Amino acid sequence: MSLKVLQFTSGRVLASVSILYRPSSSTSHSIPRRLCRDIQTATTQAEAYLENLSSHPGISCLALNRPQAKNAISVKLLQEFRECLDTVHFDNSVRVLIIRSSAPGSFCAGADLIERRSMTKAQVDKFLLDLRGALASLENLPMPTVAAIDGPALGGGLELSLACDLRVAGHSVTKIGLPETRLGIIPGAGGTQRLTRLLGVAKAKSLIFTARSLSASEAHELGLVDYVSVCESSAFDKSLELAKEICHNAPLALRAAKQAISRAPELSLESGLDFERASYEPLLNTSDRIEALNAFKEKRLPMFKGE
Repeated sequence: MSLKVLQFTSGRVLASVSILYRPSSSTSHSIPRRLCRDIQTATTQAEAYLENLSSHPGISCLALNRPQAKNAISVKLLQEFRECLDTVHFDNSVRVLIIRSSAPGSFCAGADLIERRSMTKAQVDKFLLDLRGALASLENLPMPTVAAIDGPALGGGLELSLACDLRVAGHSVTKIGLPETRLGIIPGAGGTQRLTRLLGVAKAKSLIFTARSLSASEAHELGLVDYVSVCESSAFDKSLELAKEICHNAPLALRAAKQAISRAPELSLESGLDFERASYEPLLNTSDRIEALNAFKEKRLPMFKGE
């Protein structure tokens, strides 16, 4: 695995080097924390980057960093977003991933329509294929994911949040929706499919046919977002609170639960129960399971290691 690490000083690039990293069996393909810290120093140039929250072990953020364009998805942002997903997928130290904006009051305003106008049809086709792959990678991450929607989530931005396990909206957000039919197209990064699976056929048709934008409270009432922050806090604050609550639980159990729940809609009940049992069985002999039983017996909080 080759990782590019950018070193910065006073906002200027000093050097760009590639580091060859071969995980050993003892690291379980985990990316070294030092490399992740180096990667997150590249915030002045990167349009998407990973952040490790040293004060909250187990919680990482994937930050969207095009504040001047409200994090509209450019070719560069999409490429760096996919690289971040590839990195975090194999980092076993990450128990929860939060997708957020690097700037307050933003989330993702969808595809970069200014860039799109200069693209050929072949380039547009490739972009849509890459976006579809990126959101599939996000959806299939083994750890729980939370979208912190602190600003407009429109088109591809809402579709990005739909690929997360949970969505948290800031209380003052007023633009959440899929406006594509107003632009002469339809949602092209999973909106027609993930929205229908989440809300049902009638509600998905209503949102897409009307192209209307919802406020945070309207989106919550409809079931499009799972939480809304209180007035004095942001969606990221609420997402962090939620992530900390999730992190108290056993990492391997969380991953197995996500796997079983995600498969449920596509399986019959009997097949789903079989899959649940197949996901349950390997957990019985883990160190975390033994630690949980010991902690219960000793009336203390368990110390899970993801083993």
